Amino acid sequence: MNEGDIALTPLPQADGLIKNRPVVLLRRLPPFNDFLVCGVSTQLQHRVANFDELVNTTDDDFRQSGLKATSLIRLGFLAVFPETNMLGSIGSISAERHSRLLTNLCHHLGESAKKKAK
Repeated sequence: MNEGDIALTPLPQADGLIKNRPVVLLRRLPPFNDFLVCGVSTQLQHRVANFDELVNTTDDDFRQSGLKATSLIRLGFLAVFPETNMLGSIGSISAERHSRLLTNLCHHLGESAKKKAK
């Protein structure tokens, strides 16, 4: 599996049950090459403007994503998993979308650090 892939992995739900859910593989992390991932949801009302990514059925990379409906890539729903937790890749997002996600996350983390330093 590669960065930018959408994979299925067991994730805890709000009701405490664990379900196989899609995640975007954002980045491999040292020292064990685990993946920093973010959740994917069809609950579009949770979208955070200028932070999350909406993947519409009309987007160029929708077909290659393996998603079944318009979905929200939620940068605020982060986790770290070893590749062995992944059940498999269902598709991938475009390199441009992957880059935007990383940029949005880095920008947010950098802004938080600046505010804290003041």
